[in-house]
Amino acid sequence: MLLKVNIAGLTIDPATNTPIVILKSEDENQIIPIWIGLLEATSIASALQDIKFDRPMTHDLFKNFTDILEIDVSKVEVCDLIDNTFYAKIYFLSKDKTFSMDARPSDAIALAIRYKAPIYVEDNVIVRSNMGGKDAEILDKSEEGKKWAEYLKKLSPDDFGKYKV
Repeated sequence: MLLKVNIAGLTIDPATNTPIVILKSEDENQIIPIWIGLLEATSIASALQDIKFDRPMTHDLFKNFTDILEIDVSKVEVCDLIDNTFYAKIYFLSKDKTFSMDARPSDAIALAIRYKAPIYVEDNVIVRSNMGGKDAEILDKSEEGKKWAEYLKKLSPDDFGKYKV
């Protein structure tokens, strides 16, 4: 089943300094963190804050191109999770036909914002990303690792704000 989600925020993984986009389901209040690249995070953040650059970024260039061809994005889906890699699909709509393409979730989300298209996540992807409700194993047994584990355990979806990357 598809769950409609919104972007709850962007944050940084303190252990790896990698950006994370946080998606939150509208109805069931579930969250899904997806680790993304810095350029994609910048693209998402600039679109969320409606920042315009003098020259188009890659996702803006793509949108400009599809606008000329009269192609729209109807929705994006985060549709699978295989070996800790998320997969997404972008659904396109033109005068002549509809079609979809495989994409990285970060690119799909960056485009969804620009097209004002809804974002969906397969419910089984959320379950698998949360390890099906199992507790995570703490690999860092140091005092610092235990502090981070305790901090992360206490986080709620509301703790994730819209941060600049």
